Amino acid sequence: MSEKVKKGFKMPSSYTVLMIIIALMAMLTWVVPAGRYVDNGSGKSEYTQVEKSPQGAYDVLMAPVNAMLGKDTVVNEGEKDEYTIHTDGAIQVSFFIIMVGAFLGVVTETGALDVGIASIVKRFKGREKMLIPVLMPLFALGGSTYGMGEETMAFYPLLVPVMMAVGFDSITAVSIILIGSQIGCLASTVNPFATGVASDSAGISVADGMLLRFMMWVVLLAVAIYFVYSYASKIEKDPTKSLVYKQREEDLKAFKVTETNAELSAAQKRVLWVFVATFIIMIISLIPWGDFGISVFENLNGALTGLPVIGEIFGHSAPLGTWYFPEVTMLFIFMGVLVGLVYGMAEDRFISAFMAGAADLLGVALICAVARGIQVIMNDGQISGTILHWGEGILSGFSSQVFIVLTYIFYLPMSFLIPSSSGLAGATMGIIAPLGEFANVKASLIVTAFQSANGVLNLLAPTSGIVMGALALGRIELGTWLKYVGKFVAIVIAISIIFLIIGTILPF
Repeated sequence: MSEKVKKGFKMPSSYTVLMIIIALMAMLTWVVPAGRYVDNGSGKSEYTQVEKSPQGAYDVLMAPVNAMLGKDTVVNEGEKDEYTIHTDGAIQVSFFIIMVGAFLGVVTETGALDVGIASIVKRFKGREKMLIPVLMPLFALGGSTYGMGEETMAFYPLLVPVMMAVGFDSITAVSIILIGSQIGCLASTVNPFATGVASDSAGISVADGMLLRFMMWVVLLAVAIYFVYSYASKIEKDPTKSLVYKQREEDLKAFKVTETNAELSAAQKRVLWVFVATFIIMIISLIPWGDFGISVFENLNGALTGLPVIGEIFGHSAPLGTWYFPEVTMLFIFMGVLVGLVYGMAEDRFISAFMAGAADLLGVALICAVARGIQVIMNDGQISGTILHWGEGILSGFSSQVFIVLTYIFYLPMSFLIPSSSGLAGATMGIIAPLGEFANVKASLIVTAFQSANGVLNLLAPTSGIVMGALALGRIELGTWLKYVGKFVAIVIAISIIFLIIGTILPF
């Protein structure tokens, strides 16, 4: 006689959650009127309803594919001119993540990380929590200056084993990177993908409103450090308080966390130097130095390419500060090969480690594409413009304080539906910023409201490839993460609204 086993609810996987959202967005394209914003001839965009383009089952199945490869949808409105809806593909981000995995696979094969982690554990013995206030400001600085997001994927496989080895858990490690970087993005000062695109669309300088955003950066970073530090302290006193305690043994094996008293060999030291140099070069290469009037890397590249023979070899190189995913991906491939060379690794062993490392992060790379499938469905179904138009109608005709709060609230669901900061800024800022004039709200404050809402959603939205990739790398279920970060997000929203209200009063 068989017995029925009573099972509790289990949160579906990230892939299932995203596919459900894609299907729901497709259903909305059948009931939400299609529309888009077009130039009315005066330089301003005007909402126009267009013929519906409902998305069916085939479109849902194709969404992740089109999201990975990118898609141009040509729409013809009969007598009107054709126009093209473009959706950027996730292939650049996904391939970058795979090559980071390949690079880490080679480094891990040398054993340098295991011994290096043991050295860090030994050095911070008794003061392990100091890693939190030391590392979080660095990630927050990256978020604030160049919109550090997908680039953080390279750091999770390194930091998670470190934090677990010193007695904390994967949530602590993911918090340091994800919360740190996204608080930086939330309070961006010069982030070209959020602040830059939004300011340009609003017709203002990136410097406008920077002082208020810097104040937000300081306050919110302090709150974030306190939040993560408190959680780490609780685990330090009682490891069973960890939200992922039940899977700790599995995590220790998965992240290959071991205790060792071995000393670094000369070859392993060389590997670590290459390892550290890789991340330093990556960070330097992604900061837009030219926007700050710093031309040293451009001049250096010009001098290098101007040399005989050497200039011909490096003639097509791009200066540091102008790199993006293609160049950074090349960096990790090259450095992976260099690690094999400085360690003296045999060719067949190198290839095996390279491919195994790439395979480890394949799932994370695929999540980024699936998450972007939501945007594909919305673009092809032409409902993004209609949703923006509804928001426009809600926001007009209020006082400065009410308007800025409603603007912030408006951008919360919009950031869920369109998690791309540059995409959302380009699509909405030219519409919302002019509305602020009627409520006597500066365009720079609209930019701050936009990026604050967009940043906070990148702490928990399942539509965000940054969030889902981080959780996949940390082996953390979405439900567990939401339980952990929910209270913190509520505090961040409250503080952000307070700063926005203050911004309507202060002259900057």
